[in-house]
Amino acid sequence: MKQKSNTLTKAEFDVMSTLWDINHSATVHDILEHFAEPKPAYTTVATYMKLLLEKGYVDYFKVKGEGKTKIYQAKVTRAEYTRQAMAGVKKDFFGGSLRSLLNFFVKEENLSDEEIADLLSTINNEQASVSIEEEKTL
Repeated sequence: MKQKSNTLTKAEFDVMSTLWDINHSATVHDILEHFAEPKPAYTTVATYMKLLLEKGYVDYFKVKGEGKTKIYQAKVTRAEYTRQAMAGVKKDFFGGSLRSLLNFFVKEENLSDEEIADLLSTINNEQASVSIEEEKTL
């Protein structure tokens, strides 16, 4: 099978996001029910599910006695995809530099002093957690 890009298009992400929101296995009909009006065509969602299957984001199973109906389940969590996507952004746009990525968002988002303080608190808390875990392994 031809290797495809592992990045989700906007439409693929919308379908995948819907499956994540459902939070369990689902048929194309189930996924379609969660879309706002105007809903995409059944065949459109089915095509995106096929693409997501090819990209390795979903798998499916069939229930005996249910005919050809495929029941899809996510193989990748939203958090895993977000981590992968952000790693790609950091690499592709910021040369792999977390500092450059953070500087960009601090400047571009015009963060308030409170938001910056909250970010610093999060960083400090994470550093403290890492230090505690390192001490446990010694």
